[in-house]
Amino acid sequence: MKITFLGTGTSQGIPIIGSDHPVCLSDNPKDKRLRVSILVEWDVNSYVVDCGPDFRQQMLLNNVSKIDGIIFTHEHADHTAGLDDIRPFFFRQGDFPIYAHKRVIKALKQRFNYIFTTKNKYPGVPNIITNRIKNKPFELGNMIITPVKGLHYKLPVFGFRFRDFAYLTDFKTVSKKEKSKLKNLDVLVVNALRIKPHMSHFNLEEALALVDEIKPKRTYLTHISHHLGFHDDVQQILPENVFLAYDNLQITL
Repeated sequence: MKITFLGTGTSQGIPIIGSDHPVCLSDNPKDKRLRVSILVEWDVNSYVVDCGPDFRQQMLLNNVSKIDGIIFTHEHADHTAGLDDIRPFFFRQGDFPIYAHKRVIKALKQRFNYIFTTKNKYPGVPNIITNRIKNKPFELGNMIITPVKGLHYKLPVFGFRFRDFAYLTDFKTVSKKEKSKLKNLDVLVVNALRIKPHMSHFNLEEALALVDEIKPKRTYLTHISHHLGFHDDVQQILPENVFLAYDNLQITL
């Protein structure tokens, strides 16, 4: 299984438009972060988790010519706004599947009503097959995927476990029952927004506390804001088995 970090930034990305914050002015490519998303590939299968407003750019940067579907964590714009850009995949591959909680599908139908309408549909928009997922395992491409439920402030969100890899983004709280799904991981990816506490995201301390509790073999931090600091500086203070993810990083399991 191969994981590509398509984006590792928070909702505004890094650099933020018009910002003179030192991290936003950094020349280090690892300090430039598109909106958060990953590509998961195994056997002949390839699925993207979330498609934010940078989706088109991410596909081009990573030379992605085929994906089998998109799995959504939740409905916020930085995780869904790129949905229209699946059109090239639809034109080549046909009707395009998405996987999401029913609440998220409802939000997508409202935001992209011209895609989901059944009356006088505009020529050239993609046909989407909606697949509702609940908080129970489901199968894609001979792999069992296990949702992990958390809260993003008060909004329920899903993370996902693929075999011994788990991806959690936009988490602030997670129950003991849901943490039990994260045992014996080879790799955990988890959000770590900044140093100071935040009302709807893990900060660095909270992310590291989760790592210490569930003890994955390796951890990569994502959904990072400029307030976390320079990539190279933060990496130096992290535990030995914890790494800052960065855009276009690839790992294999």
